[in-house]
Amino acid sequence: MKNLLEYKNYRGTVEFSAEDEVFFGKINGIRDVVTFEADSVAKLKKAFKEAVEDYIETCKKSGKDIDKVVQRQLQCTREAYYPSDGCH
Repeated sequence: MKNLLEYKNYRGTVEFSAEDEVFFGKINGIRDVVTFEADSVAKLKKAFKEAVEDYIETCKKSGKDIDKVVQRQLQCTREAYYPSDGCH
Protein backbone atom coordinates (compact mmCIF):
# COMPACT_ATOMS: atom_id res chain seq x y z
CA MET A 1 0.00 0.00 0.00
CA LYS A 2 1.30 3.43 -0.92
CA ASN A 3 0.39 6.36 1.35
CA LEU A 4 1.89 9.07 -0.84
CA LEU A 5 0.47 11.37 -3.46
CA GLU A 6 2.70 12.61 -6.30
CA TYR A 7 2.30 15.67 -8.51
CA LYS A 8 4.92 17.74 -10.37
CA ASN A 9 7.81 16.01 -8.55
CA TYR A 10 6.26 16.76 -5.15
CA ARG A 11 5.13 14.09 -2.75
CA GLY A 12 2.50 14.40 -0.08
CA THR A 13 1.69 12.20 2.87
CA VAL A 14 -1.77 10.70 3.33
CA GLU A 15 -3.32 10.08 6.73
CA PHE A 16 -6.83 9.58 8.06
CA SER A 17 -8.41 10.80 11.28
CA ALA A 18 -11.23 8.45 12.27
CA GLU A 19 -12.28 10.86 15.02
CA ASP A 20 -12.67 13.80 12.63
CA GLU A 21 -13.58 11.63 9.61
CA VAL A 22 -11.12 13.48 7.40
CA PHE A 23 -8.13 12.67 5.23
CA PHE A 24 -5.13 14.98 5.59
CA GLY A 25 -1.51 15.31 4.64
CA LYS A 26 1.42 17.60 3.98
CA ILE A 27 3.88 18.17 1.17
CA ASN A 28 7.19 16.44 1.84
CA GLY A 29 10.65 17.59 0.79
CA ILE A 30 10.14 21.34 1.11
CA ARG A 31 11.28 23.75 3.78
CA ASP A 32 7.80 25.16 4.37
CA VAL A 33 4.85 23.43 5.99
CA VAL A 34 2.05 23.03 3.45
CA THR A 35 -0.93 20.93 4.46
CA PHE A 36 -4.14 19.80 2.78
CA GLU A 37 -7.28 17.92 3.83
CA ALA A 38 -10.58 16.60 2.52
CA ASP A 39 -13.44 14.27 3.40
CA SER A 40 -12.93 11.85 0.47
CA VAL A 41 -10.01 10.38 -1.46
CA ALA A 42 -10.99 12.16 -4.68
CA LYS A 43 -11.21 15.49 -2.86
CA LEU A 44 -7.89 14.81 -1.10
CA LYS A 45 -6.13 14.25 -4.44
CA LYS A 46 -7.58 17.51 -5.71
CA ALA A 47 -6.62 19.36 -2.50
CA PHE A 48 -3.06 18.04 -2.79
CA LYS A 49 -2.71 19.27 -6.38
CA GLU A 50 -4.15 22.64 -5.38
CA ALA A 51 -1.71 22.84 -2.45
CA VAL A 52 1.24 22.16 -4.78
CA GLU A 53 0.05 24.74 -7.31
CA ASP A 54 -0.51 27.29 -4.54
CA TYR A 55 2.94 26.59 -3.09
CA ILE A 56 4.60 27.07 -6.50
CA GLU A 57 2.66 30.28 -7.13
CA THR A 58 3.47 31.63 -3.66
CA CYS A 59 7.17 30.90 -4.19
CA LYS A 60 7.12 32.67 -7.55
CA LYS A 61 5.38 35.74 -6.10
CA SER A 62 7.81 35.97 -3.20
CA GLY A 63 10.88 35.30 -5.33
CA LYS A 64 11.71 32.08 -3.50
CA ASP A 65 13.74 29.57 -5.52
CA ILE A 66 11.65 26.39 -5.55
CA ASP A 67 13.85 24.46 -7.96
CA LYS A 68 16.67 24.06 -5.44
CA VAL A 69 14.34 22.39 -2.96
CA VAL A 70 13.02 19.94 -5.53
CA GLN A 71 16.53 19.36 -6.95
CA ARG A 72 17.84 18.49 -3.48
CA GLN A 73 15.00 16.03 -2.98
CA LEU A 74 15.80 14.33 -6.28
CA GLN A 75 19.52 14.26 -5.44
CA CYS A 76 18.86 12.52 -2.12
CA THR A 77 16.46 10.08 -3.77
CA ARG A 78 19.20 9.23 -6.25
CA GLU A 79 21.62 8.72 -3.33
CA ALA A 80 19.33 6.00 -2.00
CA TYR A 81 19.92 4.06 -5.22
CA TYR A 82 23.54 5.10 -5.89
CA PRO A 83 25.25 5.49 -2.48
CA SER A 84 28.65 6.39 -3.93
CA ASP A 85 27.29 9.75 -5.22
CA GLY A 86 27.26 11.19 -1.69
CA CYS A 87 24.12 13.13 -0.69
CA HIS A 88 25.33 15.82 1.75
